[in-house]
Amino acid sequence: MEYIVSARKYRPMTFDSVVGQAALTTTLKNAVKSGKLAHAYLFCGPRGVGKTTCARIFAKAINCQHPTADGEACGECESCQSFNEQRSLNIFELDAASNNSVEHIKTLMEQTRIPPQVGRYKVFIIDEVHMLSAAAFNAFLKTLEEPPSHVIFILATTEKHKILPTILSRCQIYDFERMTVQNTIEHLKSVAQKEGIHYEEEALAVIAEKADGGMRDALSIFDQAASFCQGNITYQKVIEDLNVLDSENYFRIVDLSIDNKVAEVMVLLNDVLGRGFDAGLLVQGLAKHVRNVMMARDPQTLPLLEVSNQQRQRYTEQARKASTKFLYQALRLMNQCDIAYRQSSNKRLLVELTLIEIAQITQPEADGAGRKPRQLKTLFKLLMAPLATPKGAKPSIQPEVKTAPQVAAAVKQNDTHTGQPISTAAQPIPETRKAGEAPALRLSKLGSSWSNLRQQSNAKKMLILPGTPGADDAEAKKEQQEFTQDELELQWMAMCIRMPQHLSGLATRMKNMNPTIVAMPAVEVVVPNEIIKTEMDNIRGSIVATLKKHLRNSAITLTLRVAEHTAAQRILTRSEQLDLMKENNAMVEQLQKAFNLVIA
Repeated sequence: MEYIVSARKYRPMTFDSVVGQAALTTTLKNAVKSGKLAHAYLFCGPRGVGKTTCARIFAKAINCQHPTADGEACGECESCQSFNEQRSLNIFELDAASNNSVEHIKTLMEQTRIPPQVGRYKVFIIDEVHMLSAAAFNAFLKTLEEPPSHVIFILATTEKHKILPTILSRCQIYDFERMTVQNTIEHLKSVAQKEGIHYEEEALAVIAEKADGGMRDALSIFDQAASFCQGNITYQKVIEDLNVLDSENYFRIVDLSIDNKVAEVMVLLNDVLGRGFDAGLLVQGLAKHVRNVMMARDPQTLPLLEVSNQQRQRYTEQARKASTKFLYQALRLMNQCDIAYRQSSNKRLLVELTLIEIAQITQPEADGAGRKPRQLKTLFKLLMAPLATPKGAKPSIQPEVKTAPQVAAAVKQNDTHTGQPISTAAQPIPETRKAGEAPALRLSKLGSSWSNLRQQSNAKKMLILPGTPGADDAEAKKEQQEFTQDELELQWMAMCIRMPQHLSGLATRMKNMNPTIVAMPAVEVVVPNEIIKTEMDNIRGSIVATLKKHLRNSAITLTLRVAEHTAAQRILTRSEQLDLMKENNAMVEQLQKAFNLVIA
């Protein structure tokens, strides 16, 4: 007996046997019942979802001499019998992928002139119609718009966007849906029962996910798995045959990451890579798994999981253990890893670092510091605890004692020309400790941080706000230290950066100015116009006080001068520029003659 693959053997022969396209098949059956048939139909959708199958069933029902009450073909009349035996003269199929020239379309158009001998319509099914050339489309256009009354065209394509809009406007368009995992599993169950094959539902779920929405692909994979498993399709044999990474690995990685077991995650990753799986596929699969866990947290999004019922239950159980914060951050990290994977020269290290960061998301934060997991603060504290504890004493790590600034009791607002800086002093709060108790180690004192450096800088250089008075510049008045041009420009830029928000516009303009030393310690600044000069005159006192403070010279004076506007220079052409270069440097002319150079 000849063997027929399941995709052909169990191809639907009626509208009711079509899987996953209930809305479309109902519409087509109603059209057959009412007799309201269009002259052109377009079936579009992904591969293996039943486009050509529905076209054949529809063509058979159209020519049926005794259709049933619900619009199905009877299967007993002469037209149905000839169709089943593939000898019908009223139904023509054309593969546009190999017959896409103008000559093929002209031959087809000539056949439309001949009326049907048996039945009412001649049906032309053109598969992969998007493969027709532009000339063939144009030759087909007129006939498609006004075909003979006995002709119906059914076009099928997987890429609707490649079809001309003039063709689309002349057809009734039916968009076929992808097969859901659950529909695919149910259909595979019925096929397995008819074939007498034992199966595990998890194995069929793997086949359905591998098919990616195509029923024909699912049946082909089913035949492959049935041959490998010898009539008993099990989950382990299917993942071995299809070389699919077991979903149990993803469940284990998430569980271990929640418990911060980094070492176990690394061992599991090494085992997966040792079996020949790509690390990038592992990250993609783990991202899809975490997404499913997130969907399982809310009953409203639970139907979005395209998995079997048993898998859906496992996702729900793991969702109870994983927090939303963990899932969000894990998805973000895996998305970043997936983006950088192709450009990475050490792909394994990239994946390992990503899994380490995921495993530290739920790591408890030490001392409420709010550090990121990658900094490993908890582990660092555990390592440093013995160094801070003498022998026989209990380890204790105390947070750093903060300081409270002793700000002046009252600050009076003076005129902006006074330019007195603010002076504050920070005094530490005394530490209290029991007698005999060992001093606690302060982790913040180990090394330098941006916060420490900023505090040290602020202690040396107090911010001087324009127009705000102070009372502690007596020391600056006594200093007569000389300064260089570089020091002047540095302090000028630092002053512009420290200026308050309401003077940000003026500060931006001042950054582009270059103060110069006219005669020590006289400073001159050239401003672009009178408006800027007026604005700077309003805060002249604060500017001078700032420069005195940080340059340590109380005799500094500031002069503002408006720049002189010179006549605009004419823009030289390329030839004039070359002539000017020749006048300034004789080697340019020699170089031109030596290499025979010309201006492009």
